Amino acid sequence: MAEESGVLNDSGRGCPAVRCIALDMDRTTLNKEGRLSENNRRALEQVIASGVHVIIASGRAFDTLPRDMVELPGVEYAITLNGAAMYHVPTGNCLKRYRISEKAVEAVMKATEKEPVSYEAFINGTAYAGKELLENPTAFGVTPQAADYVRSTRHGVDDIVRFIHENKHRLDSMDMIVCNEELQQKIWKRAAGATDEIYITSSIHNLVEVADRQAGKRTGLAFFTELLGLKREETAAFGDADNDIDMIRYAGYGIAMANASEACKQAADFVTGHHDEDGVAEGLKNILKLIK
Repeated sequence: MAEESGVLNDSGRGCPAVRCIALDMDRTTLNKEGRLSENNRRALEQVIASGVHVIIASGRAFDTLPRDMVELPGVEYAITLNGAAMYHVPTGNCLKRYRISEKAVEAVMKATEKEPVSYEAFINGTAYAGKELLENPTAFGVTPQAADYVRSTRHGVDDIVRFIHENKHRLDSMDMIVCNEELQQKIWKRAAGATDEIYITSSIHNLVEVADRQAGKRTGLAFFTELLGLKREETAAFGDADNDIDMIRYAGYGIAMANASEACKQAADFVTGHHDEDGVAEGLKNILKLIK
């Protein structure tokens, strides 16, 4: 259980040095404008200069990751699409990918495509969406603040359902966009009941995010921990939503934002400040104390 504190709760766990930090993006590292604040930037630069590996950990596709982070010197790796694809940031090379099986795609579509939802498909780091979503994102529960992001990062297709069926053999992941939480729960149950080959999560109330059952941000962080020759005790992870919980539990130090969901806070070791009040910078200051 988390503590509302400026000091990491290391009671009974010792205090190993932190060598790797995984950062969720939206409503965690980025402010309400979707940008990296100056205070968060300076804190990250200090951590990177100390020799710590910084890993983006996002539900976003690689091509839609925030430039503020991708272009920050020293950011080496990215967990994308909730652990469905892991990248080397400077080269854009995909290091590990878990595609949804064709059978699972067919099952999810059969269970949901007659419902009032729109879809997003992600292939090789690129995001695709139906034109009906791009023309009127708010009709599908997208907030006005997020509408510009959706329009600017998705490639529009005339018939997204047909597109998914035609590309079912190469989907990294897919989203179902819904207009309210009641429908979200209904669609979640339908997808989960259709196949046991998928991982389902959600970062916000109007999304049901589907990937291969091997995915998850925990999977991504474990992949990079092994790649870098580190112990999980040497990792820290920041997040705000339910799709961050498995990563926060896996990390040696799990940190939830003040604006995080209650489940995310309960999974964390401690709670830092609000995402729009440089909460990541606050947490990183504490992590710097653990670097030896």
